[in-house]
Amino acid sequence: QDTIIHQLQKRYADLQIYTYVGDILIALNPFQNLSIYSPQFSKLYHGVKRSSNPPHIFASADAAYQSMVTFSKDQCIIISGESGAGKTESAHLIVQHLTFLGKANNRTLREKILQVNPLVEAFGNACTAINDNSSRFGKYLEMMFTPTGAVMGAKISEYLLEKSRVIKQAVGEKNFHIFYYIYAGLYHQKKLSEYRLPDKKPPRYIDNETGKVMHDIVTKDSYGRQFEAIQHCFRIIGFTDEEVYSVYRILTGILNTGNIEFAAISSQHQTDKSEVPNPEALDNAAALLSIGSEELQEALTSHCVVTRGETIIRTNTVDKAADVRDAMSKALYGRLFSWIVNRINTLLQPDKNIAESGMNVGILDIFGFENFARNSFEQLCINIANEQIQFYFNQHIFALEQMEYQSEGIDATTVEYEDNRPLLDMFLQKPMGLLSLLDEESRFPQATDLTLVDKFEDNLRCKYFWRPKGVELSFGIQHYAGKVLYDASAFLEKNRDTLPADIVVVLRTSENKLLQQLFSSPLTKTGNLAQARARVTAASRSLPPQLSAGRIKVDTMEVMRHPEETTNMKRQTMASYFRYSLMDLLSKMVVGQPHFIRCIKPNDDREALMFSHERVLLQLRYTGILETVKIRQKGYSHRILFEEFVKRYYYLAFKAHETPLGSRENCLAILEKSKLDNWILGKTKVFLKYYHIEQLNLFLREVIGRVVVMQAYIKGWLGARRYKKVKDKRENSAITIQSAWRGYEARRKYKEIRNRRIDAAVHIQA
Repeated sequence: QDTIIHQLQKRYADLQIYTYVGDILIALNPFQNLSIYSPQFSKLYHGVKRSSNPPHIFASADAAYQSMVTFSKDQCIIISGESGAGKTESAHLIVQHLTFLGKANNRTLREKILQVNPLVEAFGNACTAINDNSSRFGKYLEMMFTPTGAVMGAKISEYLLEKSRVIKQAVGEKNFHIFYYIYAGLYHQKKLSEYRLPDKKPPRYIDNETGKVMHDIVTKDSYGRQFEAIQHCFRIIGFTDEEVYSVYRILTGILNTGNIEFAAISSQHQTDKSEVPNPEALDNAAALLSIGSEELQEALTSHCVVTRGETIIRTNTVDKAADVRDAMSKALYGRLFSWIVNRINTLLQPDKNIAESGMNVGILDIFGFENFARNSFEQLCINIANEQIQFYFNQHIFALEQMEYQSEGIDATTVEYEDNRPLLDMFLQKPMGLLSLLDEESRFPQATDLTLVDKFEDNLRCKYFWRPKGVELSFGIQHYAGKVLYDASAFLEKNRDTLPADIVVVLRTSENKLLQQLFSSPLTKTGNLAQARARVTAASRSLPPQLSAGRIKVDTMEVMRHPEETTNMKRQTMASYFRYSLMDLLSKMVVGQPHFIRCIKPNDDREALMFSHERVLLQLRYTGILETVKIRQKGYSHRILFEEFVKRYYYLAFKAHETPLGSRENCLAILEKSKLDNWILGKTKVFLKYYHIEQLNLFLREVIGRVVVMQAYIKGWLGARRYKKVKDKRENSAITIQSAWRGYEARRKYKEIRNRRIDAAVHIQA
């Protein structure tokens, strides 16, 4: 480990932030702009040997691209690291290089793909205590290519947006970027009053303890510039002006909703009734969301309960009303974000007929491991997701490889690695895993966060879970990346994530087409908005089971307005969405051949050129880089079936027209001809080091290059011969035509002279 640290530190001091460990790229965050990403650099890293250029993220993108084109197999680039290590920037650079490599004739498509990241990040990223541009959702971007390697489309999948950030942020943190951008943009366009936004005191959802929010919005140029950039993104990707206008109205509607205040009314009969004493914010929010303000007030301050076919209206307490208001804001934002992603996917999807034969490169950019002063439900989800990615890395690099050595009878030294499977089981297994216990507790109306922690303590008896003395509402987890203490207050509330049916009903009456759509489309198992289909079917799909079963024929539109709808549907929790999201994400990743990029944070102060020995060593330890070095030195990261190997590389040792069998002997012949060393033949597979594949591909490219030259010469010669034949034929044809013409002309002249002579003779005779 000393060697690795020493090398990384030396290279970092020279601003060489990239280092290879075998075929894995380590990227240290430089915390400054480097000029190594220009088009000139893109040209350097295009189909060349890895060792001929310094390590670079473009080389990893190129490796994935070349593998995809050569082997016609989907690829997957997995970028991991803790929060602030540089994952999001790395993802941008990979997309940039892949669009360069897959140059489509369609220039507008390339521009659109490059605008996707900035747009979704404005809505999905925010400033946290340790990172100014932290991803608050998981993003899997699939770039689609034709079989010849031209980019033809893209698709994003988004997971687990941290919606709770809309309504409340921790000290020193901010709301999602878009709120500040849009506020500044509308301020400079003098449109604040049109969108009912104040110009003195900021709305509650973006206000913070410093009191400088408004000052920043007015004076910071960057916000205004970002707003223009976002407008540009919308335009380039293909959103209509009407859609963008609707998005702005919903966002400003959310900000106004946050300002609605409630007060208690005490009457003789009951004290738990609430009202909105100052209707200004209520009217503003209702106007922006194009709904009636009385209906909105009613939905916030009361709720319908259906018992035995009768509808009873119950009032909400002040706290309950505030919860409903916040739940509405979260739902609005979450569904709007989903809609934007779905819309981007529709606008960037390739044509149906070519999409079938294409291949993908997937890029995973997920929120990094987090450990704050106070960690809540969101941090737990983020850290479990990272735990799962780490498990996938271990499986791929260590477990599968060592299993194959055994089954193929190869003597390779086993490398010990930190297996986090038991920890993942503690979180995910049913029925006694942490998430299952959380869901179970969420079903009891009288459960509290304290009963939840007690339940954890009783059931999770393993070394990864502990409960600190003297702090009731907290528990600790020993993650792969270190110990984290979680504060369990509001865990149940966040997991239930309830949105009262009354609010849904009111929002469906909106005159804003987009808003109507957001609440008429059902949610998928991962908690995202389903891709829009015909409106009536979408509405009926979200009906309670007994209505959609078709026993009762009901006018769908009528039922949509009925408050009974959605109240007795099976409630989905955040934990179940999270579980499905993880499954969905893994199913996408498993399909492709993985390429790993490990982002490392050199220090916690975001200082350029500062290298903290302890921090880097800790990250190398818990990400398993040290073990990776061992397995890459001793192991064989490419394991190819004999048949596949011969099919791929037979050019190197056989004549092009031969079709050799996929036998051990033929593999041997190819390997010996290519003069490689350190390979092994198993029972059914060829075992190669990480650098062999590249060498073989280069040889193959060389041979194919020679074949191409030969073909070019032969084609040239054939062409010349064909041309000579045609030329000779043309000359012969010309002579034939000329002789025919001359004969005809001579006969004509002879006839003319003869006729003249006869005439003359007749003349003389007469």
